[in-house]
Parts: sequence; structure tokens; C-alpha cells
Amino acid sequence: MPGGDGLLSFDLHPDDKGPKDACGVFGVWAPREEVAKLTYFGLYALQHRGQESAGIAVSNGRQILVYKDMGLVSQVFDETILESLTGHLAIGHCRYSTTGASVWENAQPTFRSIGSGSVALGHNGNLTNSGDLLELVAKRSAELDRAESPGDKGATNDTDLITRLLATYPDLSLLDAAAEVFAELRGAFSLVFMDENTLYAGRDPQGIRPLVIGELADGGWVVASEKAALDIVGATFLRDVAPGEIVALDGDGIRSRRFAVERQKGCLFEFVYLSRPDARISGRSVHESRVEVGRRLARDFPVEADLVIPVPESATPAAIGYAEASGIPYGHGLVKNSYVGRTFIQPSQTLRQLGIRLKYNPLREVIEGKRLVMVDDSIVRGNTQRALVRMLRDAGASEVHVRIASPPVKWPCFYGIDFASPSELIAAEQSVEEICASIGADSLGFISLEELTEASEVPADRLCRACFDGSYPVEVPDSARLGKYQLEVVAPGR
Repeated sequence: MPGGDGLLSFDLHPDDKGPKDACGVFGVWAPREEVAKLTYFGLYALQHRGQESAGIAVSNGRQILVYKDMGLVSQVFDETILESLTGHLAIGHCRYSTTGASVWENAQPTFRSIGSGSVALGHNGNLTNSGDLLELVAKRSAELDRAESPGDKGATNDTDLITRLLATYPDLSLLDAAAEVFAELRGAFSLVFMDENTLYAGRDPQGIRPLVIGELADGGWVVASEKAALDIVGATFLRDVAPGEIVALDGDGIRSRRFAVERQKGCLFEFVYLSRPDARISGRSVHESRVEVGRRLARDFPVEADLVIPVPESATPAAIGYAEASGIPYGHGLVKNSYVGRTFIQPSQTLRQLGIRLKYNPLREVIEGKRLVMVDDSIVRGNTQRALVRMLRDAGASEVHVRIASPPVKWPCFYGIDFASPSELIAAEQSVEEICASIGADSLGFISLEELTEASEVPADRLCRACFDGSYPVEVPDSARLGKYQLEVVAPGR
């Protein structure tokens, strides 16, 4: 049901801090469990990947019911709603938009009738050939001579395009239809989807976004964007969904179908910012990778200082590593408001001007008179670092040396992270020295791309590093280079 009562929304954590997160997906097949509640907690563990909307689809074996709304998982669902979502199978999604506007109509899971049943689907990533897919939907619908449904407004985001395409193969099983459709998709897609009886998951041939499979102790299957979501529901990690693979999970076990040859190019930025520190990517602990980046930063950019502080939370492991390798004490100089989320109250102009203080506040008694090393995960526009350096100086810091746990971000991402256009990326326009002067720091150091890659322990040829080096593993058409855009509304058969 639509939410917000027509009020405009204001995001208290805008993308001044950095990139918007990729989405989070979760699915569970568990006949002996309350699957809606398991999905709720799985999404809760993935909330960092998307805060705009949340939704759950559940099947009782006869029909699929979808409930979704704008806001955080805890705002969209309560005990009464979850109790009404009964069944043996569910998928869930928490969204940050990259293609399609941030409106209720684009919240997920998406839903369509398909053959004799129906399908619900959740998507983490971003497709780069949406224009071609729009034409394919129209062609397939015309071939089926499918009449336009009353109130059908067509696809408004790339995820609904996938669902619409699945519905154009009514004579195939959902697994066979998915194999046909997924072979036509380009870009990043880690998908959970379902019919009335079976849970499915699929991943693009590059495996750009993560997707893992787990098993419940008393029988049942779980798929999720990160291992943390398996842990929170008590599932044991089994393996990753392989790039180019579709899996079906139900009472018959796990069945695998390959729709493309694997050409792994996992996102390096998952190690920097997107994933939780307790995640594992390609067998590597994200926490340990970030700590190792901090150690390397300390060796590459030493400085005489009194205290190392992180910009919480994603930079905390790197700050620990920097302090460990440098011998400089580690401390907390910035307090983060952990409860800053989404509000439908518009701030006054005064609050807008305060900006970053809605999210961070300095501990004057810790930092006053100190020479600080402030460690952050990335610099995108530079607005947050500029405000934080000023805030620390106002609180009495005598020096502020900034260390960044990723290389300069010089190119936008088209695979599920809403980076700014190149003209808005500070590192695309300015040198390190110019950025240092712009944010008002005493010194500035970025980890090199080679050092970050080594810390991930994933070979460079198996990583997407496009935001750092401009080498895109999947071709990006000019239309996609325009950034986030609304798909043209196309009715079936037109």
C-alpha cells in the first residue's frame, strides 16, 4: 500500500557522505517456520544496503501476497502485518534506487502473473541495457497478442522489466523462463524470486553484487545479499550463488541451472563500504581486509599525531589498522547518531545549515588540543570531509590529517551504486593536493588501487574496479551514462 500520506520526504543521510548503497535481497523456503518474520530479520541485517523502501512477498502454496511501503524495514512492518503474511516461502527487499524514481510504485518485490501462477522478484544491482529490454518486452507481448491490463502502467524500473519479461514465457517453467530472460540482461543483477512453491536465486555472469545460500537447521533454505542475514536467522552458510547461475530451492533440495559462462568481476567497493564488516567476499573477511588497508595506509602515509579516529562506522576497521601499524593511540572523536534514518518532517533552514551534525558530533574532551588522523572509507564529493574537518577544528583539534581507505573515486558506477556524475566527483576534477586544500586538511592520503586490491586477496582480473580506474567490465551504453533515470512507460504490445 502507498505510504507517506502525500508528504514530501527528507533523507537525513544524503549522499554527501558517499555513494548510496546497493539494495539488499533475502529469500527463505521453510515450511516449519514463520517465513515473514525470518524475512523481516534478514532485511533488518541488510538495512545498510538500502533505506528508501522495504517489502516482503509470501506464498502459502496457492497465492502470493506482497506488502511493501516507503521507509525503513522497522517502519514498514509491525507485528500485526507480519502475522498476516503467512506461508512457507517468502522473499524480501530493501531498496535504494538507481534506475527508477524513489516512489512507492518502484518499491520491491515486483509481482506479475505468469502462466498458470505468478512470480515475485527482488533485485540488487542495475541493468545497463534497459532500452533494449523495453523493446524486447514490447516484441514478446505483441507476439503473444497480449491485451493491456486495466491500470497497467508498464515498467518504470529495470527490476519490473525483468518480471515483465518472465511473464512473456507462459508455456515455460519459471526456471526455464528465467534462463531465457537472464541471458538477455546486461549489467549487475543478484536476484531472489519465487512462484507459489519454489524459491529461486540468480546472479549475473560477472557476479558484481554478492549473493549467498544458507541452510536452516530444521530444514529449509535461505538466500541473501550477505552472510550476516544468514547468521541473524540461524542459517548455516553453504556457498555463493555462482556468477551466471540460477538455483531453485524447495523440498527437492537445490537444483542448479547455468545460463551464462562465468566471467567473475566482483565489486571492489563492497570491501570498502557497501558490505557489513562481518561479511565474507570470495572467502575473505571484509573486516580483516579493511584493517589491512588501514595498516597499509599507516605505512604509506605516516604522520606525527596524537590520536587516530574513524568516521564511523565503515571506516572503523581501517582506523584500527592504522593505529595498530603506526603506534598512535586509537580513539573515538566523532559520535554517530545510530538512529538517524528516514523522516517525513522537513527540516528548517537552520537545520539544513547544520547539515552533518544531524549525523555526527565531535567529542571535544577527546580531541581538543590533539593532532588527529581522521580515517574515512572514501571521498566522493568531499562535502562530508570538509564539514568534518571544520567541525574537528572548531572542537579544538590542532591538526587534522585525513587518510582514505580507498583510491580516489573518479568514475561513476552503473552497476548498482548511485555515484555522482563525473563533474560532481571531486577526484575527477582535482588532484590530491587540491582536494586536501578543498577539505581544509593538514594532509591527505589515499590507499592505492594496487594496495586495496592486495588487501582484498581477490585477483585484480576477478574484480570490477571501474569507479577507480574507469575500466567497465560490462559495456555501458550512452543512455545509461546519464545516471539515474526514469524508464519510459511502455504498455504491453505497444
